[in-house]
Amino acid sequence: MLEIKDLRFRHPGQQSDYSFDLTVKPGKILGITGKSGSGKSTLLDLIAGFLLPSAGEILIDGTRQNESPPDTRPLTILFQKNNLFEHLSAAENVAIGINPSLRLTPQEKRMVEEALARVGLCGKDQQKAASLSGGEQQRVALARSLVRNKPVLLLDEPFSALDAETRAKMLTLVREIVDEKHLATLMVTHDPEDCRVLGAKIVSLLD
Repeated sequence: MLEIKDLRFRHPGQQSDYSFDLTVKPGKILGITGKSGSGKSTLLDLIAGFLLPSAGEILIDGTRQNESPPDTRPLTILFQKNNLFEHLSAAENVAIGINPSLRLTPQEKRMVEEALARVGLCGKDQQKAASLSGGEQQRVALARSLVRNKPVLLLDEPFSALDAETRAKMLTLVREIVDEKHLATLMVTHDPEDCRVLGAKIVSLLD
């Protein structure tokens, strides 16, 4: 479960604080919409640990995360781009989710193969990320979220640059993964239709 309690943050030069209160239960998706500057990406950056709040609490499964470094927080985040290391293969990009050193046991290697198969990328495990299409790259990023097996998934408009057909397939895949893994999922989007496809509750941030 992801709990955000009276979380506050102010960017330099900003006249007032952003303030956030929300709860996302396992297996649920909460869609965050709002105009540019309403704080959508700021919220994700606070949860991920890229920004530090001035007040409030970030709790994941009851454990306070405010002071935890980004790489130790039990979550996975997918961005619109730059999710992958382009010089590494699809399999290596997924394997990083298990062990950044890429030293895997035979069982862990099978996990990587199964995750790539799950997202429809059988036969492309050794292909460099740079040579994959945008949709395939996002599938690799989703496969990595499968092997990471963290309880919280953050989505920062990861599919907005994809064509309509690929985007719809990716959203369906996210819904399946969230249901399978019981992930508490927070998705920033400018398109409420994404939330409808995912069956997500929508919260709109005010300016």
